[in-house]
Amino acid sequence: MAVKSYAAQGITVHYDTALCRHAAECVQGLPRVFDTTRRPWIDPAAEPPAAIAEVIRRCPTNALTYDLTDGHPEQPDRPTSIRRTPDGRLLLRGELVVEGPDGERELMRAMLCGCGTSAEQPYCDRSGACGG
Repeated sequence: MAVKSYAAQGITVHYDTALCRHAAECVQGLPRVFDTTRRPWIDPAAEPPAAIAEVIRRCPTNALTYDLTDGHPEQPDRPTSIRRTPDGRLLLRGELVVEGPDGERELMRAMLCGCGTSAEQPYCDRSGACGG
């Protein structure tokens, strides 16, 4: 698990490369913060912490998480929800324990394979029918 952290006043953004499936919610939501053409590609000083936190909560895979320096950590959705996308992926939000190739992980969001053909089970790697 390679987790990189990027800090700015008010927020630290964590990026877990093992979970990212390039859903692009971050890049589309705040391109000044999340810019894949730049290194480092995350600049948490580019926007207010609250705006960054809101976009990170859209990340379906839990690859992006955050800590606010005012002591309010990200909270899982309650109740836990499961939604099937039109292409078959399973989007889970809540207090989750997902068993994958690297063992059990506690997550708040996960994008799971709904067609059974992903090489990275149980996560959707977008290689099968449910990957769009």
